[in-house]
Amino acid sequence: MNINSFTVSLTVDNVTLSSKFLTTHFGFVEKMAAEGFASLQHEQSGINVIYLQKGIEVLPAFMRNITSAGTILAFVTTHIEREEERLRSAGVPIALPMKTEEWGEKLFMVKDPNGVIIQLVEWV
Repeated sequence: MNINSFTVSLTVDNVTLSSKFLTTHFGFVEKMAAEGFASLQHEQSGINVIYLQKGIEVLPAFMRNITSAGTILAFVTTHIEREEERLRSAGVPIALPMKTEEWGEKLFMVKDPNGVIIQLVEWV
């Protein structure tokens, strides 16, 4: 199998709030948007994130009203302490304070306005 890229699609209550959160705090750029839809890309990493409005007709009926609760977007980064301080100073809610796992993963989590968890990770 040849995979050329990766996109995650998340269903949320308010597309605009989650889109603005990623563009403001994580350097994503909105590439396309329409009513109930936003497609974002992180230029440096090439990561793609799509937000779909809960209830939007393009989703199959069985999943139309299910949001992305419990989903974690994990972004691997460097200088994680600096990133935590930057986000904390910007008023971003810290869902899980910085910790280091015994296997060498340093991480913390933030929560976007729709409750989507974003975990920042640095391998030490």
